[in-house]
Amino acid sequence: MFRAVWNGAVLAESERTIKVEGNHYFPPGSLRREYFTASPTTSTCPWKGQARYYHVSVDGTVNRDAAWDYPQPSPAASRIAGHVAFWRGVRVERVPGPGEEAGGGTSRGLADRVLAALHRVGASS
Repeated sequence: MFRAVWNGAVLAESERTIKVEGNHYFPPGSLRREYFTASPTTSTCPWKGQARYYHVSVDGTVNRDAAWDYPQPSPAASRIAGHVAFWRGVRVERVPGPGEEAGGGTSRGLADRVLAALHRVGASS
């Protein structure tokens, strides 16, 4: 199971995510929608299409544009349609199931940080 956590709150939890370019995309039904508000921010990925962003709010603290999805991705990225990914301090953790060892969570290595920076550059244009 995977879990997206920020500011002590579980934002999404799912048995299955789709991992693309180092990001876990959570299915729409796995989100705890009370933490999300639409943002006017969009960005365009050359192969995925146009992304829309969401602010995440927990206990009065807002993490602007901390989540995004591709509502109508290109055919090459159709499997992530409507799935939501995170950045800006949102931690994606792997939660062990019965008989599994703890650990195995994801971390932002150098390559993931570079991709996130490139993604952000796209968001500002």
